[in-house]
Amino acid sequence: MKKRQHGSNQVPRDLLLLLVIVGLYFLSISLSNTFVNIYMWKQSKSFINIGLYNLMIVIFQPLMFLVGGQLAKKVDRIIVLRLGIISLGCFFITVLLLGSKASSMTLLLGSIIGMGFGFFWLAFNVLTFEVTNPSTRDFFNGYSGLLSSFSGIICPFSAGWIISKMSDSIGYKIVFAISLLLFGLAIFVSFFLKKRPASGVLAFRTILNERKNNKYWRAVLRASVSQGLRDGVYLFIVVIWIYSTTNSEFALGTFGLVESSIMSVGYFLATKVLKPKYRKRMILIGSLLMYMGILLIVFNLNFRNLMIYAVFASSAYPLLLVPFLSMTYDVIGKGWKAGDYRIEYIVVKELFYNSGRICSITVFLICMKIFGSSMFITRVIILLAALGYVGIYFFVRKIPIPITSMKSVSMPNPQKGKVN
Repeated sequence: MKKRQHGSNQVPRDLLLLLVIVGLYFLSISLSNTFVNIYMWKQSKSFINIGLYNLMIVIFQPLMFLVGGQLAKKVDRIIVLRLGIISLGCFFITVLLLGSKASSMTLLLGSIIGMGFGFFWLAFNVLTFEVTNPSTRDFFNGYSGLLSSFSGIICPFSAGWIISKMSDSIGYKIVFAISLLLFGLAIFVSFFLKKRPASGVLAFRTILNERKNNKYWRAVLRASVSQGLRDGVYLFIVVIWIYSTTNSEFALGTFGLVESSIMSVGYFLATKVLKPKYRKRMILIGSLLMYMGILLIVFNLNFRNLMIYAVFASSAYPLLLVPFLSMTYDVIGKGWKAGDYRIEYIVVKELFYNSGRICSITVFLICMKIFGSSMFITRVIILLAALGYVGIYFFVRKIPIPITSMKSVSMPNPQKGKVN
């Protein structure tokens, strides 16, 4: 297997291939997914409609994590990765076929894309755990974030320009067709990955109960719920705010251009200068910067403040996400029988993350149903949800750095005797 040098460490070929695949994924999703919410918002003008679409995504995503986990155990996680990409391709085809009726089929569309996200991210997270080690995780997570940011720079801006220069129907068809092509390339590259078959059954309850034995694993799961509480509503409300303020897809693309340009620099710096001993400090700084940014727009919503928010958010996100992801994988790597149950660890972690997203969106929908599309209620929800990132630091602050000191933690076999 060919390897490339990274400092004093060798970078495995599969790690580089996985970066190519996730890069193609980010290009495709960044090009199209942002505008699906806008496409349906223009048809319905309903926060409840958009909320239900996103709720179905975060419900089906963890369900497919369970299904994908079973398949990864019995078949191959590479196949699960391909199923995810194929499902995402089917989603965009369905949107094209539905056309102006898309907003009336939000539950169906949310289910399909949720399936795609679930299969893809289950396989990707497991493969990330397998192709990286503590010495290459900051490198991998940093460059993965860099690819995400690069996609965010060119894709929403390009898609917004295409849609604004053509009729909505033709513009969206072109954008979605390019996304389908990128998904096809991702499937092609996946055939060069080394096959990684597994055996046995998905021991979901075993690793779920392991949180009672391993306090650091429990801390990661609680932090994941906290992360989900913020991400649930932010993934669509800010996008709708931008479009409602400007009434322009091109302006939305410009926002993505500025945000992702700064974020790419942040991810690049994170890959170069971030040291394990600074991880918790960076998580705290990043979460506080994110909260400061939202204060700018929640009480005075205009495009200028939205652009300033983009600067705050894009600067802070790499500071928070890269160290948190690295700590998560390190905790899993030191967990009980991590080699045998790596799939189960990933499934449980993502279920906790998505439970936070489900709670966040459900509360939002209930409030919209009771109070209507109240801007005041929306602002309150946004401010409360933003505390979720601060909560990440609160939960992970006692995880030891370096992570090797976790070897002193008692991690009994949860299948033997009672679990406390």
